[in-house]
Amino acid sequence: MRTFQAYRFALDLTPGQERAVLAHAGAARVAHNWALARVKAVVDQRAAERSYGVAEVDLTPALGWSLPALRKAWNRAKPDVAPWWPQCSKEAFNTGLDALARALQNWSDSRSGQRAGRRVGFPRFKSRRRATPSVRFTTGAIRVEADRKHVVLPRLGRLKTHESTRKLARRLEAGTARILSATVRRDGGRWHVAFCVQVDRPERTPARPHAVIGVDIGVKHLAVLSTGKMEPNPCHLETAGRRMRRLARRLSRRAGPDRRSGRRPSHRWERARQQVARAHARVANLRRNGLHELTTRLAREYGIIVVEDLNVAGMLRNRRLARRIADAGFGEIRRQLAYKTGWNGGRLIVADRWYPSSKTCSGCGTVKTKLALHERTYTCTTCGLTLDRDVNAARNLAALALEEATAGSGPVAGRGADHKTRPSGPVATKRQPGTVTAGKTGTVPPQGRTA
Repeated sequence: MRTFQAYRFALDLTPGQERAVLAHAGAARVAHNWALARVKAVVDQRAAERSYGVAEVDLTPALGWSLPALRKAWNRAKPDVAPWWPQCSKEAFNTGLDALARALQNWSDSRSGQRAGRRVGFPRFKSRRRATPSVRFTTGAIRVEADRKHVVLPRLGRLKTHESTRKLARRLEAGTARILSATVRRDGGRWHVAFCVQVDRPERTPARPHAVIGVDIGVKHLAVLSTGKMEPNPCHLETAGRRMRRLARRLSRRAGPDRRSGRRPSHRWERARQQVARAHARVANLRRNGLHELTTRLAREYGIIVVEDLNVAGMLRNRRLARRIADAGFGEIRRQLAYKTGWNGGRLIVADRWYPSSKTCSGCGTVKTKLALHERTYTCTTCGLTLDRDVNAARNLAALALEEATAGSGPVAGRGADHKTRPSGPVATKRQPGTVTAGKTGTVPPQGRTA
């Protein structure tokens, strides 16, 4: 199976190498801001002319904002705009222009309704202080050294990695991987290099190919399985909250930058800012590692995994739970399960967003009209079943795999769910129609793009 995969390694750069990387990232920012100013001037001019009643044919000619058009315009103007351009790789300027072309295309598609999700605004200029330094290389000498402790990038030369690159080196030596691009980025005060690799993965089979598992994601427990096992929520952000608040107070007492007076930040402020960035990066790394361990274990063991299509963006509007929901990483769990089930030969089924998994009795199928959030124990008034509400929801999700097999390919029991939960009587073998939508193997249904 041929797929695309990223390999990310931390770097140990010398001061000279770090200055070179920052110079390339600055070149990308200069090209991005120059092209954005050029496009914005024409867009504003055309808008002003329309307000004056100028005919459409008489407006200022529009500029193309595709990557080839922006690159052609930059090559004509770079001797005057950036006379130092030979000191940096051409890939640095291409990084900024490519980012702008993608941003403009997303903005255009969002305005015309061709892009799903929330509305995308017009691109903004990148600041040297607030923008994340990054540069992407797609051509030139990009390789992993045989000692598995160094990588080679165009114009930057040989860079030492903080960790071994053996996982990627083994695939490259075996001829089952090909590097497409390399991105150097500073994240949390540390430089990383990420390789986008085309990988030929062998066909795999889960340890239990016919086993079905329902996964109910929550805040109290990160994941509750239909087997009754509850994965604890480590709450990394809450655990590190005391230290992060102390570092934030220390940063506020330092003399930081002031744009009005032009004051530059002090060295003590810079050190405090780096400490805050490292603290946030540690929380993100711990969360990422825990989610990878959980999703990998599930994808390698079970052949069919059933999850819910949660409206994470809507859940984050709850000011009482937004911090805990963001710390749990609901959307990341589903994203990782989507591609890991495909890698391991499994299947991911996504229940419709309006399927009442928590309100439905896993024993008899009775659906409650209302179930308050504080009711942590589900009690069925029809059959008398009493168990944890999250375990009950996970069992209902696992039962969807059987319903899909009965209904055949495509949506289960109808083409969509009703927004209103309606009570139903006890059903032994068939649930209420129109409540579940199943995704294809290793994929996610279209309505999940906003989760």
